[in-house]
Amino acid sequence: MALSIQSLLILFTTLLLKETLVVAETCSNCFTHSRAAYYPNSDEQGTDVGACGFGSFGATINGGDVSAVSDLYRNGVGCGACYQVRCTNSNYCSDKGVTVVITDQGSSHDTDFILSQRAFGRMAQTKDAAASLLALGVVDIEYRHYPKKNITIKIDENSNYPHYFAFVLWYQQGDKDITAVQLCETQNFVCKLLDRSHGAVWTTNSPPSGPLSLRMLLSGEDGDESWIIPVNNIPENWKGGETYDTGVQINV
Repeated sequence: MALSIQSLLILFTTLLLKETLVVAETCSNCFTHSRAAYYPNSDEQGTDVGACGFGSFGATINGGDVSAVSDLYRNGVGCGACYQVRCTNSNYCSDKGVTVVITDQGSSHDTDFILSQRAFGRMAQTKDAAASLLALGVVDIEYRHYPKKNITIKIDENSNYPHYFAFVLWYQQGDKDITAVQLCETQNFVCKLLDRSHGAVWTTNSPPSGPLSLRMLLSGEDGDESWIIPVNNIPENWKGGETYDTGVQINV
């Protein structure tokens, strides 16, 4: 029996909606086109005075494969995020590109990324190609969020119980941002909402005692929010300057 025009329209709309949903589900892996430059005076690595508050570790984190960003900085919410960045010139550029961690804010020549010199060269296929890329100075790129390592806590050297506790978060991933952090006592589950002082730095002047558990609020552009609790706790005998693996990656 022949389908009516109305039935055909309903069938077409249903198929189109399914296709749209498939595209939406996979678009977390989509690349965005942009441009990138590099720190010309960075001694190959990043900067130790970046806006994200990583200090000297901002130059050496991720082996020195770091970057400043412009719009992606978003008042510090974008700090610590991981991105796969690859240039698009097939004469010089590899398909893999480089994975960078955001440690600073900045822009140049309508770019979204200012890579460390080391990271900029690692987008190339060979050392000779890297030299050619560096000579260009600014290149067309494409980038996407890229899960690589567990989110890591770096405790500020000046942290001192019970007067002050501060840390930065490294290796944020996924399409959602960490917009709030709670610090909780693991024994009685009393939690304290932390302040974001600047960049990726979270602080409190009255840290809870004992082993500590984090709760991180993930917020998406669509308004969706959810709390995530890392697998690993901060030990009771935490020390300033130490790093602690949370045991969790965010792939949403």
